[in-house]
Order: sequence, then C-alpha cells, then structure tokens
Amino acid sequence: MDEVKGLTVIMPCYNEAGSLRSFLPEVLNLAGPQGWCMIAVDDGSTDESAMILEAMSAHYPELKVIRHNTNKGYGAALKTGIQNTVTEFAVTIDADGQHFPDDIPRLIQKQKETDADLVVGSRTDHSAGGRYRSAGKWAIRKVAHILTETHVSDLNSGMKLFRTGKAKELIRLCPDSMAFSDVLTLSFAAERNLVVEEPIRIRPRTSGSSTIGITTAFDTLHEILNIVMLFNPIRIYLPIAILMFMLGLLWGIPIMIAGRGVSVGAALLMLTGVMVFLLGLIAEQLSKLRKGDAKSAVSAGSVSLRMSEDTENTKANS
Repeated sequence: MDEVKGLTVIMPCYNEAGSLRSFLPEVLNLAGPQGWCMIAVDDGSTDESAMILEAMSAHYPELKVIRHNTNKGYGAALKTGIQNTVTEFAVTIDADGQHFPDDIPRLIQKQKETDADLVVGSRTDHSAGGRYRSAGKWAIRKVAHILTETHVSDLNSGMKLFRTGKAKELIRLCPDSMAFSDVLTLSFAAERNLVVEEPIRIRPRTSGSSTIGITTAFDTLHEILNIVMLFNPIRIYLPIAILMFMLGLLWGIPIMIAGRGVSVGAALLMLTGVMVFLLGLIAEQLSKLRKGDAKSAVSAGSVSLRMSEDTENTKANS
C-alpha cells in the first residue's frame, strides 16, 4: 500500500487512564489543525484507558483507536500502529504524558533540514529515572556503539519520527518488548539509513509508574546482539577469530624458537581462530538471505493488504 503525504502520530497505551484524560486532548489539539492523523493502540489495558480512547475518538475524527485483546507488549503496540499507518511519515509518542507534543514540529523541521530517515527525539536530561537507570542506559549505549558504530545518545527515546515505508520493513526484526525503541533505531542505522537526533523536553509522569527494569536492560542487550548478528555478524566473529589466532601465535612462537617443535595447544588455538573466521563469513551470507526474506515478506504483506482493501471496496459498491 503506497503511503500518502502527511504524518501520523502513533501512541501505544497500556493502563494510562490517569494521564490520557489530560494528555490525549493536548496531542489531538495539535494534530487536528495540522492535518495529522493519529493512531492510539490500546495494548489490552485493564483500567479505563480503552473507554477513554473510544470516547475521544467520537469527538476527534483524526483519531483511530485499535485495541489488542491481550497485553502483547510495548513493541507489539507500536508495530500495530506502524502497520496501520498510511502516511509517508510517522511519529511515536508515549501515553504517560512525559513528552511535550509541541516538540513534534521540531522533529519535522529537523527531518526537512537533513532529509533524515529517522529523527530521534533526544531527551536532554539523561539522569531522569534515577542513577541506576542512567548507568544502565549508558552501558547499553556503549555496547551499541562498539557493536554497531551507532552514535545516537538516546536509543530508547519514545519520541521518534521516521519514514513509514522503511519502518515497515524493519519492524519484523524488532521485539514486542520495551527493547523495541532501541532495536528500531539500531536497525535504521545498520541499514545505512540517515539517523539524526533533535533535543526534546521531558516532564515527570502525571500518574502510573514505569515498567522499565533490569529485565528490560538484559532484553535490550540481547536484542542488540541479535541485530549485529543479522546485519553485521562478522563484527562479532572477526575480533574473536583474530584474538584466538594471535594467542596461538604468541603461545607457539617461543616454543618453536626454543626448538621444541610445534605446540599442539597453539596450533589448536590458531585453527580455531580460522574456523571462527569461516563461520563469520557463512553468517554474513545467511544475514543477507534473512534480510532479503524480511523485505520480501513486507512486500507480500502490502500486496495482501491492498487485495483485501480492494475486495472490501468491491463488496461495498455491490
């Protein structure tokens, strides 16, 4: 399905009734006059979130509400929103009220200035959330930088503006968990898309509590490794191969100089290094096949969606 010009605001929501009553109208009052669409995805909330969203949609025609019957995860809610977006660009915003909706035009302006594929709303206060969360975010950024050469300072920001078509290709590689934000950014960067940052503001939650914890950090690190293995596996295999081969040389050369022959242990280390390197080359080829399969699946899904819409239109006309 071809995207049309414009912007869609995507808001995932899970048990945010306390903030939605005041924050959602703030977003809609900005989106309406700008001619933007808005998709709110209720991820199986057990509070009054679904009722509030439905009531709002009756008064704001630009708001489309999609509901998951069960809680599938933050990433799953964003995937649903992206899959149902038909505009050229989309921006994600969290439902907890921490973002300022009027920062969205700044992301749009940044995209126009740079022609970026992804603009990350970088929170200026990285210490928000406590010392331990800040340390965890710092560690994740360092690992991501080492493994992917990504220099984005706020990987898991919930406010991002991106090209919808590219996002639809990449979300199949992203998890359904809170790690979605980090992995989407890394996926854009790994595919050599232009990723830039624009400072945004944040404010304290108006209600509820964050679901991000130590499990999210480990999940994110795991997904970063998965992304590297998908897009650039040789970046993991090559250092290991070189390390083992060099250790073998350092072990074996002194023994050979002393005239004691070839060390079996040194030879085994060097041979293992060569084997790891060859496995890296195989992994590189497999990664290309996997990426090709993912893009083919997205194309097939678009064709299927177009055929479904054509069928519905035919039934409606008849």
